[in-house]
Amino acid sequence: MRKRKLRELEVSEIGMGCMGFSHGYGTAPDRNYSIDAIRDAFSYGCTFFDTAETYGTQQFYPGHNEQLVGEAVEPFRKEIVLATKLHFRGAAPKDGKELEVEVRRHLEQSLHNLRSDYVDLYYLHRVNEDVPLEDIAGVMGKLIQQGIIRAWGLSQVSVEMLRRADQVTPVSAVQNIYSMVERSCEADIFPYCMEHSIGVVPFSPIASGLLSGKVTRDIKFEGDDVRKFVPQLAKENLEANQPILDVVRQHAAVKGATNAQIALAWMLHKYPNVIPIPGSKNKERILENLGASEVKLTEAEFSSLEQALNACTVYGHRGHVETEQNPNFAFSKQH
Repeated sequence: MRKRKLRELEVSEIGMGCMGFSHGYGTAPDRNYSIDAIRDAFSYGCTFFDTAETYGTQQFYPGHNEQLVGEAVEPFRKEIVLATKLHFRGAAPKDGKELEVEVRRHLEQSLHNLRSDYVDLYYLHRVNEDVPLEDIAGVMGKLIQQGIIRAWGLSQVSVEMLRRADQVTPVSAVQNIYSMVERSCEADIFPYCMEHSIGVVPFSPIASGLLSGKVTRDIKFEGDDVRKFVPQLAKENLEANQPILDVVRQHAAVKGATNAQIALAWMLHKYPNVIPIPGSKNKERILENLGASEVKLTEAEFSSLEQALNACTVYGHRGHVETEQNPNFAFSKQH
């Protein structure tokens, strides 16, 4: 698979979101199945794996997903880029010294879970407005200098938040929601990141399955399933967004690809600094998504697709900025 850059980190152009093996898509699959799925992705050519300290809290315990991913990638740890996330909850640290102690405590637990002595990419999972971003950036800079992390990133942020943090310690990646139906990042996040060699790592690049065309009005999302909170998947919006699915389906038929592959190929063509991390708990879907790297749009095909998408109205919009104090919807405690 072709490679792209998150500033200094080189990764496969499509990564793998591993959350679904512990949280978010209904009952989690068997552990051995999950480990095999991650290893199959690596064999396919994926070298970028994403997890977080909070994934697994609902069905298991905090750190479950990190532990699973750590076990899966241990045989080829040095050959991949492994990303995890720091999540501040509860009372904010009183000062910079206490903040650094707290960050290191979280990181040490993640390293233990991941069976590693370093993290390639360490994100702030969500901004806590009570903790100055500049202070977080300063601590991340120290961790980079000490070699405990190789790079750091932000998630679900505005360009103003990004700029403040980037001026203290250069940011390597921004993980925001981005897809054919969530495009607010195009206004300022992408231009800033392009200018500063920052990678954009979209989560939900297939819009939680909407763009695959496989979500119908009859499907019920229950239990630990984040899709019950996704606005585009509300029954009234599924029907209203059908013109977008028709556009994707038509272009997929021309290319001999799946709808999901077209959704990923579209953003890979559009931005050289985008590295989507589609998530799934199904082996076949995971390999299908990685297969989007083989789907190359011509300029004419991309222009046709872009024009058709721009003519459609999107029903159900989440937006890409969320903080601990201002989540966009109930699901935002974990993405």
